[in-house]
Amino acid sequence: MKLSVVIPAHNEEGALAETVRALHRRLREAAIEHEILVVNDNSEDRTEDILRLLAREVPTLRYLNNPPPSGFGRAVQLGLEGFIGDAVAVYMADSSDSPDDLVRFFHALRDHDVDCVFGTRFAGGGRTVDYPAPKLLLNRLGNTLIRFLFRLRYNDVTNAFKLYRRHVIEGLQPLLSRHFNMTVELPLKAIVRGYSYEVVPNSWTNRKVGESKLKIKEMGSRYLFIICYCLIEKWLGCGDYAKKPRNLPSA
Repeated sequence: MKLSVVIPAHNEEGALAETVRALHRRLREAAIEHEILVVNDNSEDRTEDILRLLAREVPTLRYLNNPPPSGFGRAVQLGLEGFIGDAVAVYMADSSDSPDDLVRFFHALRDHDVDCVFGTRFAGGGRTVDYPAPKLLLNRLGNTLIRFLFRLRYNDVTNAFKLYRRHVIEGLQPLLSRHFNMTVELPLKAIVRGYSYEVVPNSWTNRKVGESKLKIKEMGSRYLFIICYCLIEKWLGCGDYAKKPRNLPSA
């Protein structure tokens, strides 16, 4: 099974090189066949220059340039249209996600024959480091609302760091989100449409360089739109978008 890792990157000159190197090093140590697909999201700094140099150093790296307008969701969607693996993870460019966790996600997906692996930072074995208090409060309130509306036990829907088999991504189309609400659309659609998933604890570490691209004031209505869309599909969709049978990929 080949793993693709989609990394959206907007003005990440300070963190991207170490993120890519650490990820490649760990996946190579774990003998996981992989590609690292970085989507340069209209960066105005040296992100593309760094990618050009990294591509000579890291043989499994390739990158795409996202055409304007920019947006996290647009960049992720371009990556999900272009990845070549049997499974794909969405991974952050700022080193907040852990390569060790991705290896654990991959083993869970492969060994337990599930459609998706979802991380949780807020259960036994999960942890956060330097999570800003206001964002943490909003995160827990938002996830509590989602759990109530969708009757879920899973408590970290909003975390972008998740792993999906190829047929799941195909079954979640069309994708509507253009910004960080993509982090909610992908897992909620997967759950509503009946794809199986396993929850694996993971860690999250706040970025040490650069600036967070998530602007809370701009995202509230966009998150609410996607939550309502998925809720309507859950209760009124009549199973029209439900999971379809799949052919198992080779191990």
